[in-house]
Amino acid sequence: MPVLLLDLDVPMTSHPSRSTPVADPAASAARPDQVLCLGPADLAVAARRGILTPGQGEALWRYGVQRGLVRAAAAGAEAEAAALPPSARSPRFGLTQVLYYFGGMLAIGAMTLFMSLTWDAAGAWGITVLAALYLVGALAVARHFKRGGLAVPAGILTTLAVCLVPLIVWGVQMGLGLWPPGAMGKRFGEYHRFIDGRWLTLELATLAAGVVMLWLYRLPFMVMPLAVTLWYMSMDVGNLLMGGQGFDWTLSRNITLVFGLATLAMAMWVDVRTRRAREPDWRQDYAFWLYLFGAIMAWCGLSLMNSDSEWGKLGYALINAALVLLGAAIGRRVFTVLGALGVAGYLGYLSWHVFKGALLFPIALTLIGLGVMALGVWWQRHEAALQARLARWVPEGLRPR
Repeated sequence: MPVLLLDLDVPMTSHPSRSTPVADPAASAARPDQVLCLGPADLAVAARRGILTPGQGEALWRYGVQRGLVRAAAAGAEAEAAALPPSARSPRFGLTQVLYYFGGMLAIGAMTLFMSLTWDAAGAWGITVLAALYLVGALAVARHFKRGGLAVPAGILTTLAVCLVPLIVWGVQMGLGLWPPGAMGKRFGEYHRFIDGRWLTLELATLAAGVVMLWLYRLPFMVMPLAVTLWYMSMDVGNLLMGGQGFDWTLSRNITLVFGLATLAMAMWVDVRTRRAREPDWRQDYAFWLYLFGAIMAWCGLSLMNSDSEWGKLGYALINAALVLLGAAIGRRVFTVLGALGVAGYLGYLSWHVFKGALLFPIALTLIGLGVMALGVWWQRHEAALQARLARWVPEGLRPR
């Protein structure tokens, strides 16, 4: 990985067109014992923490490239970098991104959630042909956008293409008369509303086609529909195991927990692989959506388990406390948020059952609330140091980016 070398002991001079101080490259080479090494990720972190603005970080990196201050961090690493890689840049979410995602979500919703009777009038083969044309067109425009450096709209369009796969598979099955009989499934809009084991054919096809398209286009947002599909599968598998008859709450809860843990294991594997990848396209954060949906599935499955044992409830609280630390250690806030919710729920249980009916109940509840707030303030002040310490206990491939 390339790094930017800055000499900390040499007087800084200002660039003629900028106020940001920079170091003399000759002095940097003369005093290697006092050189500060900053990689693209370091500049992105500094921008997120307000030390630099995103524009200053990128300008500093480009200046280093132009002046020859970029060096390889290890033998065999690429020493040339013209700008910050997309995965390391500080995110900018302005009006342009809002328009991109709003328009993209409208298109995706129109082809998935809001399928109407008008589409049903086209028939199974008509829907299949129209969806296939949409898919091919979306991929063609996405390829054009990606070549032009417009990664966000390209990612949204490829995501739309992935979302069209189950519609195409459903249309083909209906057209060939292969769709299993039943009360549901006669309209595609039911796919996003009802749990049914017959949807598994659509979900497996979506996963397979999505992986292929992800390999071809390499845009992280494409993982989102795959993660959603895994979530759907966690519900439909339970229905299939019940023979398509009824709904078993306990079985569905346990399957959701298993699917969540499996999705998290997949997310960690993807996270490690992408960080070790040599190609810039593969070093992007493909694990985000897997972490998000995997953590939600696992946490919901765990939280819905009823236990009459106080030790079981305490164990639940300890697991959630561990999630808070895990989120800080690997830089995934979804674990921290869910863990904090779990701990808060346990504290609420204690305050309601231990102190309910007692004169100290309002005082205890107030103290618990203030204590949680104080913990949040303390955590915010020491977040960077705590993350650095906790990161030492996790494998290098899972440490915060």
